[in-house]
Amino acid sequence: MSLENIENAILSLPSHEFERLRRWFFDLDYARWDEQIEQDIAGGKLEALAQEAIAEFEAGHCREL
Repeated sequence: MSLENIENAILSLPSHEFERLRRWFFDLDYARWDEQIEQDIAGGKLEALAQEAIAEFEAGHCREL
């Protein structure tokens, strides 16, 4: 199935089915994002950013939100 076919099928959905698809797609997107973040954390890709944030906090360069 081509992307164009998928787009046309989506455009032909009734509004309640489109809403159901939209929620499913967002849930899938968020799950994949969470998975990627977990992989990045496990791989140490965020360690430098974490250390920088901790150093800024310990130096008093923060404020309450």
